[in-house]
Amino acid sequence: MRLWGRDRSLVDEMTARRANAVYLPDVNFPSSLQPVSSLQDALGDARIVVLAVPSHGLRLVLRAAAGHLPANTLVVSATKGLEEHTLQRMSEVVATEWPQVEEVAVLSGPSFAAELARELPTAVVVASDRGSAVEHVQAEFRSPALRLYGSSDVVGVEIGGALKNIIAIAAGVVEALGLGHNALAALITRGLAEITRLSVAFGGQRETLSGLAGLGDLILTCTGQLSRNRHVGIQLAQGRTLDEILASTKMVAEGVRTTGAALALGARHGVELPIAAQMADVLHGRRDSRSAVFELMGRRQKQES
Repeated sequence: MRLWGRDRSLVDEMTARRANAVYLPDVNFPSSLQPVSSLQDALGDARIVVLAVPSHGLRLVLRAAAGHLPANTLVVSATKGLEEHTLQRMSEVVATEWPQVEEVAVLSGPSFAAELARELPTAVVVASDRGSAVEHVQAEFRSPALRLYGSSDVVGVEIGGALKNIIAIAAGVVEALGLGHNALAALITRGLAEITRLSVAFGGQRETLSGLAGLGDLILTCTGQLSRNRHVGIQLAQGRTLDEILASTKMVAEGVRTTGAALALGARHGVELPIAAQMADVLHGRRDSRSAVFELMGRRQKQES
């Protein structure tokens, strides 16, 4: 089992420490894990390749790795987001750059890496248009701490995993402003409706968003202390600029980049995304956090469904 990293110095440090001092400092690597900085060494004769890089860097990594990918490899995308300039989902980026790959699955659901690494119970969803790929991932990834449910709804799983990060930024705003549990519950519920509308417009299944890849992931990201996107919302509501927030952390908050892409997708398909629109204004300094919340509250009332 090999773990690739683009930062050679970090890879060397992980090899020496048998841990990732930056992201998971209290978790020791299993003896079978070998950190490497070469894509050729990482891929070698790999039967399963897991992609877990930030969405904005995925395409470049795929291109760099294309010449080293073994035949008949199962590719599992654990990257959550939308590519900004193409508006593609991550599995679509994989299909574009690695057209020779026949089996691609996506992995999503409520899962903080720090908790799973400590072997705390976690349940996620693996989706593919090939049932054999789903079954393969379920068999290989299952552990006493990890349970995987299968799905054929790749669109729903990916849209749920991408857009929940936008709602989580808004959840951080609600918390930092002290707006209460009523407001947070309303935000999560209406956020789920927003995510579902966009997913269905792309052919996703409505019920997928009621499951782990939708509601489950949304609840965790909006309420969990380890949520990077929620943290961004808290900081924004406290008056910090986006540039200041991003400069102060090495972690990637996918919702920052996903917001604009989601709005562009919504515009393309005539889907209204009011929460995402307000968060875009807050992120880019066009509106303060409190005004954004009350702009949402002042929208025309309508039927819920």
